[in-house]
Amino acid sequence: MPRKARLDAPGTLHHVIIRGIEKGEIVKDREDRNNFLTRLGKVATESKTAIYAWSLMSNHAHIFLRSGAEGISSFMRRLLTGYAIAYNRRHRRYGHLFQNRYKSIICDEDSYFRELVRYIHLNPLRAKLVKDMGELDKYPWCGHSVVMGRVNYGWQDRDYVLSWFGKKQGEAKRKYRNFVIEGIKEGRRSDLVGGGLVRSLGGWSAVKTLRIMRKGEVLSDDRILGSGEFVEKIFNEAEENIRYQIRAEGLRKKIEAVIKELCAKEKVNVEELQMGGRRGHISEVRLKVAKRLVEGYGVPLAEVARHLGVTTPAISNALRRAEKNKLT
Repeated sequence: MPRKARLDAPGTLHHVIIRGIEKGEIVKDREDRNNFLTRLGKVATESKTAIYAWSLMSNHAHIFLRSGAEGISSFMRRLLTGYAIAYNRRHRRYGHLFQNRYKSIICDEDSYFRELVRYIHLNPLRAKLVKDMGELDKYPWCGHSVVMGRVNYGWQDRDYVLSWFGKKQGEAKRKYRNFVIEGIKEGRRSDLVGGGLVRSLGGWSAVKTLRIMRKGEVLSDDRILGSGEFVEKIFNEAEENIRYQIRAEGLRKKIEAVIKELCAKEKVNVEELQMGGRRGHISEVRLKVAKRLVEGYGVPLAEVARHLGVTTPAISNALRRAEKNKLT
């Protein structure tokens, strides 16, 4: 399988925005909210995705996260698909619950971490779901109450958020809360929520877009929140990984072509060969395929084994035995 594109790489910081279809509700009551948060916590824990800030509104939600080993695409698919099925079953409805795909904006941590935590946690106050900071401090459907220690969700990385404000917890909480209060007067900030979908940039159209933007010396992109230098870094990584995917796709086609050619020549069924079968002279054909791929094209043993339905040691041992027999 080709490696995921860099924009979906582990460790990337994302501001994710989820909206209900046609501005409809995504939660109706406390049970829905608990269900959403339980699923969020479970998937975050299992995928080692760090959650720093979040707010669950009636028709949309914000999540500020650092993607884990699976990347953001897998994380969001597990979260949204599972929740939508449960929501539809409970409310006896059919069809899509969420509007198109979620929106995700890649963020420059040094410049925007504190700003985004504050902005996301002020959502309930801006929407008048709470009347003041006192109510926000204990509001259970927003990560602010977790940072303040009034609500406990073990899956939210409270300590990392507080580390941005001080070394001692009491001092950090006080500075964090004051910082949040200072942001109330700023209201809604379009610069923190604008932008298109952040997905793995794929295909030559993406590369072409990046080149056009460079040619015009436009070092900005509304899918990425950060300095010109940060945007340029993301562009470089995206291009590099698009090329990697193209090379990987070419290798896959070469492997499939060799398997098809030798199976046709030896009158062996491709499916049986790839399922690890040993009937007749299938093992001999498998060895011929492995030798051609490894010696002729330099394909890694693990990749050869994956396409032939056997283990890497099995391929390694077969090639070693063949070489030993040739020498004796």
